[in-house]
Amino acid sequence: MLDSDKTYKTLLAAAKEHSLLTFDDLAIANDVDRKTARAQLRKHVGKLSKIGHGLGWPLLSAIVVEEKDRQSGNLAGSALKEFLAVARSTGAEVGDPSKFLTKERENVFHWASTAPEEPDLENPAGPRFVEYFGPVLEALRNLGGSGTPERVTAWIKANIEIPPNELDAKTKGGNPQVQDKINWARFYLVKAGLVGSSKRGIWSLTEEGKETVLSHDHALALFREIKRQFQIAQEEEDSTPDEASPDLFDDPKRQFWFVGASWDSGGDQSDRFIREGVWENGYEDRYLEDVKRMREGDRIAIKSTFTRKLALPFETKGNSVSCMRIKAIGVVTANVGDGRSVKVEWQKLTPPRDWFFYTYRTTILEADRDDDLARRLIRFTFSGEPQDYRYWISEVPYFAKKYGEPARVGPTEEMFEEEPETEREAANPSYTIESIVDDGCFMSMAFIDQLVERLKSKKNVVIQGPPGTGKTWLAKRLAYALIGSKDPKLTRQRLRIIQFHPSYSYEDFVCGWRPSGNGTLALLNGVFLQIVEAAKAQPDRPFVLVIEEINRGNPAQIFGEVLTLLEVSKRNRDDAMELAYHTERHERVYVPKNVHVIGTMNIADRSLALVDLALRRRFAFVDLEPQLNDRWSQWCVDRCGFPVEVVDLMRQRLTALNDEIEGDRSLGPQFRVGHSYITPTVDSPVTDPAAWFRDVVRTEIVPLLEEYWFDAPEKVTAAARNLLAGL
Repeated sequence: MLDSDKTYKTLLAAAKEHSLLTFDDLAIANDVDRKTARAQLRKHVGKLSKIGHGLGWPLLSAIVVEEKDRQSGNLAGSALKEFLAVARSTGAEVGDPSKFLTKERENVFHWASTAPEEPDLENPAGPRFVEYFGPVLEALRNLGGSGTPERVTAWIKANIEIPPNELDAKTKGGNPQVQDKINWARFYLVKAGLVGSSKRGIWSLTEEGKETVLSHDHALALFREIKRQFQIAQEEEDSTPDEASPDLFDDPKRQFWFVGASWDSGGDQSDRFIREGVWENGYEDRYLEDVKRMREGDRIAIKSTFTRKLALPFETKGNSVSCMRIKAIGVVTANVGDGRSVKVEWQKLTPPRDWFFYTYRTTILEADRDDDLARRLIRFTFSGEPQDYRYWISEVPYFAKKYGEPARVGPTEEMFEEEPETEREAANPSYTIESIVDDGCFMSMAFIDQLVERLKSKKNVVIQGPPGTGKTWLAKRLAYALIGSKDPKLTRQRLRIIQFHPSYSYEDFVCGWRPSGNGTLALLNGVFLQIVEAAKAQPDRPFVLVIEEINRGNPAQIFGEVLTLLEVSKRNRDDAMELAYHTERHERVYVPKNVHVIGTMNIADRSLALVDLALRRRFAFVDLEPQLNDRWSQWCVDRCGFPVEVVDLMRQRLTALNDEIEGDRSLGPQFRVGHSYITPTVDSPVTDPAAWFRDVVRTEIVPLLEEYWFDAPEKVTAAARNLLAGL
């Protein structure tokens, strides 16, 4: 006799090894003769596949082949026909049989990592909460179309016959089991579009829900389709949906904190924190103000962050995915007030829960309760709501582009299931303001530190000054310091550099209709919305947009509505605005707080119009001066090998020229010549400094002066003579 449990365990073991099975293997597992049970085995595997499909699994028969096909993995003839017949009986769209088989096998291998070890294969009618799909809809209709969870539950208890033992039963967490089943029914009905979720604490029927009556068979079919479409794993259904804890957001002052527990010395402190009822900041000079802001009643979670590539419950095009493991959750009971520790009533999660895509790498971060993406993480962490993988892969633009289209996974030896944690990288940046000075910045450390702090608080800064004062050079290094690294692997996605020019437009910068390549137009995001999408998806990471020559275009026309959204006080969902172009009706956009904009502006360019006053109000403006100071001299001598006498001569000559330019009523200080013109680079050694200076004067400085004094050539001649005297 064939045993479903034995067959299932054999299939699961093979799937975990990413291996194929033969019917001979299944015959041995069931202790039957392969030849006499051949027909029975085929039907048996097909039936088990159908039962599994009803539970939201992929088709298990995809990994079963004939003995002769074990190496090739091919299915042909009657074996292929039987597999496709089972697939079509479940409503699957087969298309190309070969591609469908390959895809379904990959689904089985991915499913195996989260599959239940001992499922109830004799009860394929779905979980008990499916029986509440119809009653929830009926209750809402009788309540006038909407009601609180409590009123819906009360109506169902009063009007639907529920077994006494189920009425009195409790979940593992101590909640009424009936309420838990009703919450799960509502969760699936929302996914199906029959119940709305726009107003917290109120369940409302949608227009479709008002017209829908569900029998048990219809409810079961709906459950299976939603489970398949949204890839909801079995262990997630063992948790509790958000509405079981309707008070999570009831206190508008409640904050939600995600904290690390691994120190540079001492390792993971999670177990000690839980045992002692505390959380401690492992740094004496960081995160102190954040810790001081924690209040009694705040929710807090211990997490660790890493990346995963294998054993994922969703397709990722073979890419690694950021994962945040929630180890414990708790409530802050007291704050010591020193910025170093708080008291916490902890609940250890056994096993821990893994959250993907939208993760926090920094040691401590407050989740923004007003942001929809963060609210999903908060519900997952503190209410036990499952993560909707389909939403993140298909609805969030940043992740949709990266993971949305499934692809075959490469060789296993090229992958790593878990990469080292990256939290310490965020706590210990490799590029700081000291690095800017070491790279050749001749301004004081205090000035740079003040500029970085201004950029963090104002979010938008324009660096302006005469030509050659290192505006672009400094803008890039400010971005590196903000990001904490200049490694191209880290900065490639978080630093974008563009240049405005007279033909640069709103469609280039924000969004607009562009040829798609197939003869039609597509609404494509410009560089600014691209960086906004990425910043929303990674809220703990700073993103920087550098705009060179910000006044060479028409800022008011290029920025459009973004000019308002950039304002630091309007960087929230409440101040979101509709853009000129949008794909959905009433689609609204806002700029997250982790987007920083650095513009550069050459104030000596006569061809440029005055900067729009609205732009000036949104940006802080910082002036750079020619830096022919002792730091500059020391750099030229120590790092570039220039003789002291040549360096002094260059400084004297350029300083005298700048004094003349500044005193000229037709020019002024904004036309001075910056130090960059006469600053050698470390990467290009100069063998003859005097000859190098002569070349710079003749080919760079004199042409600039000819532009300045186009109507006074005698001044250009005199200035050149003074610069080159004795050389």
